[in-house]
Amino acid sequence: MFGKRPDGRRIKNLEPMQMIMPYIMKERSDSMNMYEDTFDCAPMDSYIKEKEAEGLKIGYMHILIAAIVRLIAMRPQLNRFCMNGRIYAREKVWVSFVVHPTLRNDSEGTTIKMCFEGTESIIEIAQAINARVAKETVQRTEENDTDKLLRTLMHKIPGFLIKFVVNTLLWMDKHNLMPKAIIDLSPMHTSFFVTNLKSLGISHIFHHTYNFGTTGLFFAMGKEKKIPVVKNGEIVEEKHMSFGLVSDERFCDGLYFANSLRLMRRIMKNPKVLEKPLDKKAEDVE
Repeated sequence: MFGKRPDGRRIKNLEPMQMIMPYIMKERSDSMNMYEDTFDCAPMDSYIKEKEAEGLKIGYMHILIAAIVRLIAMRPQLNRFCMNGRIYAREKVWVSFVVHPTLRNDSEGTTIKMCFEGTESIIEIAQAINARVAKETVQRTEENDTDKLLRTLMHKIPGFLIKFVVNTLLWMDKHNLMPKAIIDLSPMHTSFFVTNLKSLGISHIFHHTYNFGTTGLFFAMGKEKKIPVVKNGEIVEEKHMSFGLVSDERFCDGLYFANSLRLMRRIMKNPKVLEKPLDKKAEDVE
């Protein structure tokens, strides 16, 4: 309640402007910055084909998640979050995403939340994701803990109490009283969220970050498409995957975000660099 949380440590060594911004922009909906870009598919397609020949199942989403995990490990300010006017740093890297067993209209999605140290290789991350997705789809025999929590809230609590319960949870989160067990299950308490619209056959969107929880980065993958680009003075057609990013601008400045996105672009151009585990992740300030 006095600045301590189970999911992060409070950062006190901040510039005055960084300290005041969370009091001016009190919610994530006040501080959303939107960015869109594309990634050349050729390096990813080549890498995916190479790994397929080795018997490894890797796709665009594996590469994107592994790249973001590595990016956050190297650029720790991206792993911060704001709560009640204060800025906190996470110790580990958390990712949330939704999977559907099938793409039928009646197929219910389930939310997966995973934790990484940040030093893992893309092979380790892909294998962990594949195992978890299989468990939640083809191997699934019952609801996961997150779904059970939501079902309990929505079906076992009378309607007139749901608003009270949700408001109570919001208040507890704001005042650092939220139980660690709920934070660990909540997909909204995460370093970044990814939605794969490519699998649905549509372009990217700008998905809002949630006021509930601590999500500061929301990536939306879009369907790949051919676009004109200039190469060696000539206009050529390349296949690119689009993406949209919505970020909370309060926990690091624009220059830091811009330099981080440049680094991410370099990683996406050569996914093979992710095969080597990171020796040590960068530490945030005190």
